Amino acid sequence: MGLEIKSVLVVDGVGPRCAEILTSHGINVTTKAKISKEELLQEIPNHEALVVRSATQVTKEVLDAGINLKVVGRAGAGVDNIDVEAAAANGVGVINAPGANALSACELTCGLTLALARHIVPAAAALKDGRWERALYTGTEVFGKTLAVIGLGRVGREVAFRMNAFGMKVVSYDPYVPVDAYGESYGVRMELQEIWPIADYITLHMPLVEATRNFVNAEVFKQCKRGVKIINVGRGGLINELDLLEALQCGQVGGAALDVFEKEPPTDLLTWDVINHPSVLASPHLGASTKEAQVRVGEEIAEQLVNLVKPGTYPTPLAVVTQILGNA
Repeated sequence: MGLEIKSVLVVDGVGPRCAEILTSHGINVTTKAKISKEELLQEIPNHEALVVRSATQVTKEVLDAGINLKVVGRAGAGVDNIDVEAAAANGVGVINAPGANALSACELTCGLTLALARHIVPAAAALKDGRWERALYTGTEVFGKTLAVIGLGRVGREVAFRMNAFGMKVVSYDPYVPVDAYGESYGVRMELQEIWPIADYITLHMPLVEATRNFVNAEVFKQCKRGVKIINVGRGGLINELDLLEALQCGQVGGAALDVFEKEPPTDLLTWDVINHPSVLASPHLGASTKEAQVRVGEEIAEQLVNLVKPGTYPTPLAVVTQILGNA
């Protein structure tokens, strides 16, 4: 038999298609675009499933309060805002929708790479301010430059494929992709110590786990070309922000495009110093913020929940926690 899911709490502005699919299968849905921690703790005991995006933190406290909770669904890739260990201890399953926003995150990554190369954002800002400064914003072509793709999950693979079409020399690293499964469009497989000295651009597409926290730090920057540019549309916390700021200030890093941060929204002065640095392009976690992705993530997570309810699909209680490391 499948899981018994009678009621689902959907938060964080997950698109309406999620609720439509669930209700069409006889599942009650409570939708709250924004929800405080206190309201969540009060509401969660009434539901067997919870669907979140990235804003709501599904902590041990929340999971303990969910006395009827059987599964938490993350409408997007990664599950770093969910305490998966506490979920496993409580017999609560964790599912995500890793493929639904891959194209949106990929396109933002490619756009930011081009924006860094051509100084598009500061040039546009200067012109709007009445300054015609062509010489100041002379850029570089990406053609012939080396792009390091760190992490070949769904987003990383799409980025490698598209930027190869721009004539970039793509090199990549992912310890979870076996040699015999390495696709031609993934670029040249290299180890990290080989990648850092040759990369003109580095783009990160990794999950945030303890092993990858502060993955890019002062020691990495020392090994890189002077003026290297870095793009992170993956996870905040992959780059040590203090080390990045110091590398930007001394010119070791020539530019950074950041869509994700250690804390979101940013609350400390260090993060704001990074954001306000003249060589940084910053956006407020827009990787999955397209109309198409919002429809897809809602559909994908709803369909997974419906499948859990179907007889014979999964054992009950569901005590398996899903966290796919390559889906960043």
